[in-house]
Amino acid sequence: GHPEIFPLLLTEKTQEIFNCRPDEDVTEENNFKCIKKEDIIQDLKTRAKSSDFLPFKKVILEYPGEELLVVFDPSFQYGENFYIVASEEAKENFLKSLEAAEEKEETEEENIEETLEVRKPWVSLGSEKEVEEESVIERDTKIKYKISRVRRQFGAPITFTDKNAADDKESYAECTAYEDNTFSIKMLERDVGVQMVPKLREASTQTKWTYPKNASTQYYPRQLSNEAKAESLSSETLKKFLTAVHLRVEIALQQNEIMNVFFDDWKALAEDQEEGKPDVYFKEYQSFPDVEYLKNRTISCVRWHPTIHGIIALSVREQPPYEEQVNLSNKSLLHQSVILLWSLFDPLCLQLVLKAPEDICCFQFSPSNPNLIAGGCVDGQVVLWDISKHEEKLESTKPVVDEVTDSSEGEPRAAVVTEVTLGLMAGYVQQSSAEPPVVRHCAASSTPYCHAKPATDVQWLPCNIEENQKGGTSENKDEKKLQLVTCSPDCSILFWDIPSMERREEFLSAKIKEERRSQMPPGDPDTDEDLDLSWKPLIKFPLSTNYLYKGFAWSNKFQCVTKRCHHHFPGRVRPRSTLRAPIKESTYTEMSASSSKNLELLENISTDFFVGNEDGEVVYSEWKKKIDTNTAKPHSQKYSLHTETINTLQKSPFFKDIFLSIGGQKFAIWKEGVTNGPILQSSCSAGRYTAGQWSLTRPGVFFIGRDNGNIDIWDLLKKTHEPSHFQNISKSIITFISPSSASAEQHFLAVSDNLGVLHILEICQTLCHPPSNE
Repeated sequence: GHPEIFPLLLTEKTQEIFNCRPDEDVTEENNFKCIKKEDIIQDLKTRAKSSDFLPFKKVILEYPGEELLVVFDPSFQYGENFYIVASEEAKENFLKSLEAAEEKEETEEENIEETLEVRKPWVSLGSEKEVEEESVIERDTKIKYKISRVRRQFGAPITFTDKNAADDKESYAECTAYEDNTFSIKMLERDVGVQMVPKLREASTQTKWTYPKNASTQYYPRQLSNEAKAESLSSETLKKFLTAVHLRVEIALQQNEIMNVFFDDWKALAEDQEEGKPDVYFKEYQSFPDVEYLKNRTISCVRWHPTIHGIIALSVREQPPYEEQVNLSNKSLLHQSVILLWSLFDPLCLQLVLKAPEDICCFQFSPSNPNLIAGGCVDGQVVLWDISKHEEKLESTKPVVDEVTDSSEGEPRAAVVTEVTLGLMAGYVQQSSAEPPVVRHCAASSTPYCHAKPATDVQWLPCNIEENQKGGTSENKDEKKLQLVTCSPDCSILFWDIPSMERREEFLSAKIKEERRSQMPPGDPDTDEDLDLSWKPLIKFPLSTNYLYKGFAWSNKFQCVTKRCHHHFPGRVRPRSTLRAPIKESTYTEMSASSSKNLELLENISTDFFVGNEDGEVVYSEWKKKIDTNTAKPHSQKYSLHTETINTLQKSPFFKDIFLSIGGQKFAIWKEGVTNGPILQSSCSAGRYTAGQWSLTRPGVFFIGRDNGNIDIWDLLKKTHEPSHFQNISKSIITFISPSSASAEQHFLAVSDNLGVLHILEICQTLCHPPSNE
């Protein structure tokens, strides 16, 4: 309702430049600052893309006045820490309201003073007598002198002559010195101060240098003769010594067997239990708001690029009310379904835009081939993107001073700008806002064969493991052959084979032809043949209906633990069927040639997995396929712990058998093989837990997002009953958390909220470096 107000995010550097630091230059009482328009334009020229005023440059250049009003917004009423007033009328109204408030305060102060002026009549209590006694009163009568002169001598000329004073004694009065007894008072005490000052003397000395000379000393043991040894061993002195120290030596030997005497107890103490509060915090490094794609939308998933530093991807979806979350397929047509790729080194420009047929609930980069991205849609479809053609563009994103786009080629080039006119700056803003490359999906699952409800999680299988249509787990010798797994609230888990490059190119060409046909007039003939490019799952693994999977839009996360025992899971070994049988035709076929032909089934493979459902249950299950049917028979164990839907189920990056589950007001830590419940569970919190992630550098630390916008930091070495620290990140619900390690000294945490803002936080060193005993 205030078009003249524009929210503005000012970083610490900009606050220091324009002297508008919170709680120092501006406060909640004095919350505004008038900044000259010329200073802001000079900042745009000097800092260019790093300037915080760049998104509102056009508004600043068109502002008619000489000074812009910048107001401090501590309560984030308009979404940022400051906002600017872009019209003179609104500025005058704001200042007049402040003057009216000051006049009101002055009027109140005058009324208080008038009430104080009404005083009571003064009543004498004898103080005037004390004043009279202390006052000085002249008691002696003054002596009056009258000097006269003959009138005729007034104005007569005066002649001065020299005369010896000794000749006439009456011409002068001699005042000889005498001793006045009035001032001859004997001093009995006197204050004297003495300061000791050392005497300083400058001196220097020079060591005489001589040429270096090598020297060595050889020590050798003193040897005793056999007669001397025998005499020493048989002496009474040695016997008395052994008798005296025998008991102490025996006690010392026993202590050495019981404990290590060289163990340093001081170093064994917790390194972080020092006096004073440790420096634990998140520092905001960058934020990514976008008006076109993120306005009035929420961020559903955030992932960092596995190999290219600084590239982060996020998916967006609608914000339906809680009652309308059952039918997510009826999304609004006003917004596009996309995945956005940003760069930390160029936060103002999108790097890539991945188009999707529907809103994306989750997506994942392939660990072995990061150019492949798989995502799950709200209508149950599984979509695949290939960004290999744009890999060089992503890798070329580097931190530069300024980045100017060459209009002739349309590609950015690095340059250092020193002096730029207003016209050039305006052209630069238009060029920097060029549309990012749009990437179409190269494969999409067919509607009859995909999930009936939203695909809530997707995981890539290890590149050396492959599932066939008969449920057997085989060794994948083709490194280019990839598979992934998806899950959904429709009580099913689907295994997918990745289509080949040729099939993906055919799918893209068919999509382009389909869009061209939609743009053709109705009367034109269609000569293109319809290609059967449907992408079907390889295996469908249905879960039992006893798990009560409801039709809400909450994500059911799962963690697939498909392991080769001698590589990842030493100890327990489970036998698996090694029967070989011909593969029959199945309803669920793959898009490319079957990868399960002529492959040997691997023995001793554990196909166990964890899955969380909407009722807050954690299910530990495994799949066993029968040879003559396509139906899996699961053997499952379920644990009812959480009160609401499980939104996070993640494996620890340090322990392959430790899992973290988060849902509702509780979280729990599970250990594979422990069947009586979790090894650690929290008490019910005041609010809801909405997201969570393990730390990538400390095994005992994990982060949990809450519905009030806080991030709870759990350090199990310090506390297990409550979070060791917490910090507010947003005023909305935290929707996703994703950590990343840029280097050994720099680690980031990507946090998204329900308002469509992605916050990049820099993790402090205390949370990055583990103690020696963690």
